[in-house]
Amino acid sequence: MQDLAWAISLWLMALLAITFIYVVMKSGDKADASAVQSGAGKIRATLFWLILIAGVPVTMVTLTDLPYAAQSDATAQIVTAEGSQFNWDISPTTIVAGKPVEFHVTAADATHGFAIFDDTMTLLTQTQAMPEYTNILKYTFSKAGTYKVLCLEYCGSGHHVMSAEITVVAAGGM
Repeated sequence: MQDLAWAISLWLMALLAITFIYVVMKSGDKADASAVQSGAGKIRATLFWLILIAGVPVTMVTLTDLPYAAQSDATAQIVTAEGSQFNWDISPTTIVAGKPVEFHVTAADATHGFAIFDDTMTLLTQTQAMPEYTNILKYTFSKAGTYKVLCLEYCGSGHHVMSAEITVVAAGGM
């Protein structure tokens, strides 16, 4: 879905750029002022409304599949994570691969960056951990293993030691 959104966005940006260039090139034309009443003005108005009418549905379709949708998954594993200087309190720390996980992420003291990395230290997903607010991060681990949780938001002198681990087991392994 993101590839489709990217392609549509590129086409719309190109159309907007072409329209902008056309308007800039015609801006010095004295006949341009009277063109608003003529066919050129009608073409511009039509193009404007086409872009607007096409943009709203495209935006709605592409934004519905974002990971921070409001609905909750009843089958998801719930994991709470609270950041504080300079550690993560995560419960439970063992979850099942292939089953959706909802991380309920907050902070006790300052803003922290809750980031999950695989064994090659590739960033898989992340969100902010903020005091007095709970972010819900949805993610499904595809394979068993040990995953690192690191802070991506500088939070003080011990920021570099702020880490934890999550163990993901194969289905039936708990």
